[in-house]
Amino acid sequence: MGKLQRKAYAKVNLGLDVIRRREDGYHEVKMIMQTVDLYDVLTFEKTNKPGIRIQMADGDEKGIFLPLNEHNLIYKAAKMLFDQYNIQEGLEVTLEKNIPIAAGMAGGSTDAAAAFLGVRDLFDLKISMEELKAMAVKVGADVPYCLEGGTQLSEGIGEKLTILPPAPDCYLVIAKPGISVSTKYVYQNLHCDTLKKHPDIDGMVKAITDNSLKGVTDRMENVLETVTIPKNPVIRQIKQLLLEEGAENALMSGSGPTTFGIFKERETAETAFEAVRKAGLAKQLFVTTLHHGMIERG
Repeated sequence: MGKLQRKAYAKVNLGLDVIRRREDGYHEVKMIMQTVDLYDVLTFEKTNKPGIRIQMADGDEKGIFLPLNEHNLIYKAAKMLFDQYNIQEGLEVTLEKNIPIAAGMAGGSTDAAAAFLGVRDLFDLKISMEELKAMAVKVGADVPYCLEGGTQLSEGIGEKLTILPPAPDCYLVIAKPGISVSTKYVYQNLHCDTLKKHPDIDGMVKAITDNSLKGVTDRMENVLETVTIPKNPVIRQIKQLLLEEGAENALMSGSGPTTFGIFKERETAETAFEAVRKAGLAKQLFVTTLHHGMIERG
């Protein structure tokens, strides 16, 4: 096998709590991660020329400019496996980018996860999922989750994962305004000790287990909004419009600025999509569904 493709799915946070800032500077979190049916496509191909090369399939057309060198998370993931298994052949990775960049949707992390899986399969490496996860967390806190996707409880710094039953089916309108948010800035300016309210993550886990969409949407909350929204009021505007258009609830994903609403019916979601588009509040806009992941054991 000299060539293969992998889809790299985006995620949203159905609930996100930050428990405390640890002495090592990392933040301890408790959140529900959920993949959605929006994805990048990575093509992996063996070459005779040693080394790892990354190229964009249509970056210029889409106006997407990413580092395609050793600073790219795809490169870091592939290089880790190349070094570990002393791979002498070359690798060319072609990235078709669809997930918004710097958007709180784990776009870079999910591409890195796809690279771990793609290189493993292309070079037939005998490595378990647990071993992959141990390597993946060194690339980024969300990468272990992205290896499997679906609905998972994430704790610690994001590396402690518990697979949950699939979240109730629904439709999502995902809106990325034309701004960027620094994750580092958001976490540095979050003061856990002054938070007045914390999301009911345990209650959401029960609601997911009970397949109760209302139980999930009633508990949607993200403490990072307390930092991101005051600086970026467009997020509040998008949330409000989605709610006015019939969303069961709306929330910022991750550190933002991507905002999503959950809908019971596709028709209502599509009407809300049009309302956000006409209002000019989002640069990138999608109607999609949940993706229940590809859980691998071992």
